[in-house]
Amino acid sequence: MLFRNKKRYVVHTMGDPVLREVARPVGAVTPELRQLADRMIEVVQAFEGVGLAAPQVGESIRMVAFNLPMESMSDLPSAGEEKLLPKMPFVVINPEIISVSPDTETRDEGCLSLPDVWAPVERPARVFFRAVTIDGELIECECGGLLGRCIQHELDHLDGKLFVDRVEPIELAKVERELRQMQRYGEKHHFHRIKVK
Repeated sequence: MLFRNKKRYVVHTMGDPVLREVARPVGAVTPELRQLADRMIEVVQAFEGVGLAAPQVGESIRMVAFNLPMESMSDLPSAGEEKLLPKMPFVVINPEIISVSPDTETRDEGCLSLPDVWAPVERPARVFFRAVTIDGELIECECGGLLGRCIQHELDHLDGKLFVDRVEPIELAKVERELRQMQRYGEKHHFHRIKVK
């Protein structure tokens, strides 16, 4: 008989108060923080996501895991895409957006904390991003494409915002029923989970 170790991966969903908190800055990098970083990478990969903020795993701190594939590179890649996509997955602490481009793009977004909900969101096409990796490497670069959008989406989580907060009312109405159901479920259960063998 074979015994398989089954891991449970949990992501907190809309309706859980932790997703509406402004996350606190990270201080010293402790062994516990490194364990959380490793768990966040496991979770984002298990859910096949491209990004995950610490509040989504119930920790209200300013930490994000990125997991974008090389295939997400733009046709005319930004310096950030060329620098960061080959390093995926990785975790950053205390990330910030220093500036944004005046031009914008509207694309459909989804979120692990709002499973199966997609809606168009207008965001700046490029951002100048600054963060420190869990190993202390300073990152400062302009990021566009899916990476630039992912950075903005995940940093919204650190400020207690969800992507649906940025959706135009006419588009929001199309997913209103699903959001109401998710809000009620999240208030009661706070998370959804998957098992991986």
